Amino acid sequence: MSPPAGYDKAKPGEVCRLKRSLYGLRQASRQWNKELSKFLKSLQFVQSKQDYSLFTRTQNGEFLVLLVYVDDILITGTSLSQIEEVKRSLDSAFTIKDLGNLTYFLGIEVLRTDNGIFLSQKKYIKDILSDAGMLDCFTAPAPLSCGLKLSTEVGDPLTEPDVFRSLVGRLLYLGITRPDLSYSVQHLSQFIHCPRIPHLRAALHILKYLKGTLDHGLWYKADTDLQINAYSDSDWSSCQFSSRSLSAYAVFLGSNLISWKTKKQHSVSKSSAEAEYRSMSATASELVWVQGLLEDLQVHVPLPVTLHCDNTSAQHLAQNPMFHEKTKHLKRDMHYVREQVEEGFIQTAHVSSSQQIADVLTKPLVSAQHQLLCGKLGLISKVQLEGGV
Repeated sequence: MSPPAGYDKAKPGEVCRLKRSLYGLRQASRQWNKELSKFLKSLQFVQSKQDYSLFTRTQNGEFLVLLVYVDDILITGTSLSQIEEVKRSLDSAFTIKDLGNLTYFLGIEVLRTDNGIFLSQKKYIKDILSDAGMLDCFTAPAPLSCGLKLSTEVGDPLTEPDVFRSLVGRLLYLGITRPDLSYSVQHLSQFIHCPRIPHLRAALHILKYLKGTLDHGLWYKADTDLQINAYSDSDWSSCQFSSRSLSAYAVFLGSNLISWKTKKQHSVSKSSAEAEYRSMSATASELVWVQGLLEDLQVHVPLPVTLHCDNTSAQHLAQNPMFHEKTKHLKRDMHYVREQVEEGFIQTAHVSSSQQIADVLTKPLVSAQHQLLCGKLGLISKVQLEGGV
């Protein structure tokens, strides 16, 4: 290692001997996390069992919450004096930079008003469009066209596949504030290993959609209730190669969307009811985790939690403890949702397919229905926010 420019103590021909490294080693991040966690625990913080990056502290009747992402930290609480005390302790131990009130964090823009919080990634989207040379492109009304069928065999392979892989990776991170991209990004991620021209065209179509929804983000109301409810949906046998189904869920705290996911199921379902039942089981697991996380944040969740499903057969399976022919091939873990219903943690409710909010997470929809469901997810534009939504 050559001495850095400006360091004049080294004699000619001498080099630096590396004694200790923080960055670049496999265990560096783990060692840093252990050191930071140990220090926070010395300040009487308790590490959450639901999310190990979350620390909470109750002291003298005041409650503090601290969230860690590597070496970026968010802190909030009920006592400003205790927050300042924690920041001074962190600065004396590690030398920190206080950026003030939260406005920008890991590419997420935060706008706070008296009525709530608006999260968006406008600058991040602009960077994606700029790098793709599509800042002046035409807009599209939906991420993917209805009836689009992408294949691993149709189309010529890309000469530069890294372009597609990089784009999909950036879209994955954009999903933090854009649940409307959940299905389309999941669909494109299946072709990472050997991308073809139609796959790249579909990805560029998503960029056209983003160009028209540049100001969109998630709106979290401040005056909502603290009742959890969830929507579970499945698109049966949607994969034309493996015949596996797609599961999706959307979890709300009051009217605010706090968790969502789209994922292909691990095995083939023999019926649409079975596919929906598997999706409900995955949603039940997420609800238990969300409830535990809210308990760490001292938020009391009224029970039972309502789980909406648009398949009556799957709903009956979740409520019926009797063993019969239709369920004898299902593994025990699929009956997790039934156990939660029996314990009174979850209650199922039927919702019509047209009002199934999770539908936007499982398939491409016509633009009108797509925009309707996105609005129910809490996805609005900054213009709507300024207009008093």
